Amino acid sequence: MPVAKLHRISASAPDDVSGIEAAIAGKRINPQDVIAVLGKTEGNGLVNDFSRGFATLALKLLFLRYLAVEEAEQICLIMSGGTEGGMAPHWIVFERGEGADGERPALAIGRAHTAQLPFEHLGRLQQVDQVAAGVRAAMLDACIVDAGDVHFVQIKCPLLTVARIGDAARRGATVAAPDTLKSMGLSRAASALGAAVALGEINRAELKDAEIGTRWDLWSARASSSAGIELLGHEIVVLGMSATWSGPLAIDHAVMSDAIDIEPVRAALGRLGLATAGQLSSSDRERLIVLAKAEASHDGRLRGYRHAMLDDSDVAATRHARAFVCGALAGLVGHAEIYVSGGAEHQGPDGGGPVALIVDRTTS
Repeated sequence: MPVAKLHRISASAPDDVSGIEAAIAGKRINPQDVIAVLGKTEGNGLVNDFSRGFATLALKLLFLRYLAVEEAEQICLIMSGGTEGGMAPHWIVFERGEGADGERPALAIGRAHTAQLPFEHLGRLQQVDQVAAGVRAAMLDACIVDAGDVHFVQIKCPLLTVARIGDAARRGATVAAPDTLKSMGLSRAASALGAAVALGEINRAELKDAEIGTRWDLWSARASSSAGIELLGHEIVVLGMSATWSGPLAIDHAVMSDAIDIEPVRAALGRLGLATAGQLSSSDRERLIVLAKAEASHDGRLRGYRHAMLDDSDVAATRHARAFVCGALAGLVGHAEIYVSGGAEHQGPDGGGPVALIVDRTTS
């Protein structure tokens, strides 16, 4: 019976894989069982954030020491740049192994890789369809049949560069976003809508190209997408609960209606058996992993008060939002080693975002 294992490991730099290496040496991680690594790297999180590619290279070189090339290439390496504020750089290693019959249902993990996305399809319905198919494939990989059992979908999607825009133009194609930074948001938006379609949250037949990245009433409660220069297709990880999986790990999710709406997260902690009065205890916080999205609301308001995140010409709004949401969640869980991804287009309501909570039930 499949059993999921997770490891949250601190990183001192984008190429610091020593903690993962030590866990492998200590037999706490089996490289053969690793199916995905999520990482928070301390770059700017924008188009030219090469810390993501640097981290990806370091991880690939590490796993190639233990795995054949084709096996290493199957590991989803999803790097999210930007550890603004007090957010701590770290890795989250996902393993899928086999074990004796344990507590059920339990955390189930599935993954999928898509083919290279033609540059002119980025931010358009073709990307929505490709991601939707990828999410369904990842659900199948996780043995999750009912979309209602999915609690989080983490997607790494591509973005446009000047060279990629030029490649499309030479083929007589027109891209949706000739601005490279705007292409990040459109790619995240289309990817999130693809997940929403796969999960039955949005009717694909009613979706139009013009609504991608513009119609904020369309959103997923369980999608998280992050764009990067370091890939050309999509890497997708589906997390849910399944009775065909066993083990100590469980997952739940919440949706923050805005950047300081921590009460739905507190309620989810309670559903997972953690104390909800005040900040988590040191023992509880060590058995919890938090994945979240962050977004500056497009109307420039937060509960009626003006915010200046969208007006800052020096620091991108996604960087402000990541730091802010991480701080809000850190005050609840008691540490800032939290995976907060910026840019939540169609990922939760405008200005808010989905949050996934994974807990080890062993000490409950």
